[in-house]
Amino acid sequence: MKQRVPLALGSLIALLVFPSPPVAGATHYEGIDSGSYLGPVRLETIIPGDTIFSEGPAVDADGIVFFTNIPAEQILRWDPVTRSLTSFRYPSRKANGLRFDAAGNLLACEGGAGQVTRTDLDSKLLTVLAHAFRSFPLAAPNDLDFDSKGRIYFSSRPGAADPKEGNVNSVYRIDPNGRLKQVLASPEVHMPNGLVISPDESTLYLIEAHPDAHHHRDVRAYSIDENGDLGGARIVHDFYPGRSGDGMCIDAEGNLYIAAGLHATRDTSETLDTKPGIHVFSPDGRLLDFVETPEDTLTNCTFGGADLRTLYITCGTKLLSLRTRIAGKASYRPRR
Repeated sequence: MKQRVPLALGSLIALLVFPSPPVAGATHYEGIDSGSYLGPVRLETIIPGDTIFSEGPAVDADGIVFFTNIPAEQILRWDPVTRSLTSFRYPSRKANGLRFDAAGNLLACEGGAGQVTRTDLDSKLLTVLAHAFRSFPLAAPNDLDFDSKGRIYFSSRPGAADPKEGNVNSVYRIDPNGRLKQVLASPEVHMPNGLVISPDESTLYLIEAHPDAHHHRDVRAYSIDENGDLGGARIVHDFYPGRSGDGMCIDAEGNLYIAAGLHATRDTSETLDTKPGIHVFSPDGRLLDFVETPEDTLTNCTFGGADLRTLYITCGTKLLSLRTRIAGKASYRPRR
């Protein structure tokens, strides 16, 4: 008998449950065993404010969920135990992707300032790790991940069209000594977005999410060599012509959890071929599971909880969660 995902542990406060609809429809959704990796979607909190675009969930060593509201220039903190939402930083310089490093420092892609920063949660000391390349300012950093050697990879876009006039859409690597290297760049990549490193650190997965027709909307895998350079690109899954993935995370077995799709078209060439929700893909690109999320715009997800089997999801005005059968990779739990 196939093991099913257990429901989240009981809480003193009832949580709103969004039932997962049938996934029959588009050809690539047929034949999956719905519920085999993902439990039902639950509401954690509603984000207050008039202008909301939530992003960048990351969980600290105490289980607190940090995430961003980009246009409001906020980094918010959600305590799933006390059910309280507080502000961590304002202004955030339009921070987007967040990640806690192995030592428990908060890494942030600050799109408004064009920089990647590290914040010590105890002292609140903020250090700028990257802000320029080739004497040009960085295009807006978007998302990031790190490896056990302390190397940080991050995506940066939208960049200049002409490399003589500025930095193009790129993926960079920050080495432990502070050196910044461009490891992927336009025209090889079109609109780099979410990225993750596999648990064995042999592969970097990158979401391409260009909204214009005839551009990349897919998930790509690159081999990582001993020096941290990338090669051997292959397409894991092509979302085109639907909306591509935005952010993603990865479990301990190397499966990808990708936030992708739309409920309604927007002012782009993206179609509704990609259903809106969390897609679980194997490393070789098989769709293993899918669960729909309740509103646009779904952006990102990360693992948390004491057993790293709670997936937190930023989705429009809501912070959501669901339980997973497989735990996230170990580096999603920072040291205290």
